[in-house]
Amino acid sequence: MKEYSNFNFFPVLIILFLLHITIKSQFAPIPGTQGSTAIHKDSSIFINWATNCSVNLGPENISDPFSATASAGDSTMASGSPGSGIVSLGDGGEAILTFEKPIKNGSGWDFAVFENSFNDTYLEFGFVEVSSNGQEFYRFKATSLTQDSVQIDAFGSVDTEKINNLAGKYRANYGTPFDLEELAFETALDINNITHIKIIDVIGSIDPNYGSYDHLGNLINDPFPTPYPSSGFDLDAIGVIHEQPLKINQGFIIENFKNYNSTIEFTINEFINKEFIVSLININGKKLYEKILSNFNSEIEFKINLSYLKPGIYLLIINSKSQFYSKKIFIK
Repeated sequence: MKEYSNFNFFPVLIILFLLHITIKSQFAPIPGTQGSTAIHKDSSIFINWATNCSVNLGPENISDPFSATASAGDSTMASGSPGSGIVSLGDGGEAILTFEKPIKNGSGWDFAVFENSFNDTYLEFGFVEVSSNGQEFYRFKATSLTQDSVQIDAFGSVDTEKINNLAGKYRANYGTPFDLEELAFETALDINNITHIKIIDVIGSIDPNYGSYDHLGNLINDPFPTPYPSSGFDLDAIGVIHEQPLKINQGFIIENFKNYNSTIEFTINEFINKEFIVSLININGKKLYEKILSNFNSEIEFKINLSYLKPGIYLLIINSKSQFYSKKIFIK
């Protein structure tokens, strides 16, 4: 039998511990690199976008009692796809967004939040909470492994690999994705019927009198103070990946809706034989497209090419004698 009594295991344990911490401390990297979870705004994975946003804005600098309220953008700019403007939440400000159809827990990511950072290191963060009734919200467990001994200043840098489950992890045009399965343990939350998403600005101060904490009790260090109208988290959009089908008057269901590359696609599931009219009109009420559907028993996949249309807002209408459905279409 070998004798180990003179062998000092302590240094080995220290090395293993540090190695474990190093491995565990790294999260997904910047867009375009192996292992990144960033999703580009033009990805066909997105089937819908937030339709409404309300905000409760915070100050430009919460540590200044005379600070003005953040004022860049407005709440309407957070609806629809990224690129139509942002709303800055200010220190500790929040936004609540709603959707055409409830978001559901599917395979993998279920939605993604977009911020407008101009590069991969100037990052401002937001907590993400969801609700299935608009009253009780449940937060994704956010982690920040950024040092909290030296304050990151207004134009400082953050390493995205030290951040997890915080919106704003990625630069503009790349969404930070979230998986509702992570909240399956919340018995009072219906993860297949998410109706509201709340974004709360992270106050990136390392002063415990003002700062925000992750789920491990770490102060989250991000650029602070930012005493400008665009202070705080700059909300651009929320993209939906999995959603419940839209059922209209117990008659037909519209699902799998996609709007990408100047094309819209969707499926109509029909339960009663009847005639439907699918049309597209502009904001002046002029009809630009029309097709009549009749006598189908199960479902029909629909695709409309919009490449001939000018950028703007259009209205898709599907109606029968007793049912009516409309949806805004944004063309850039």
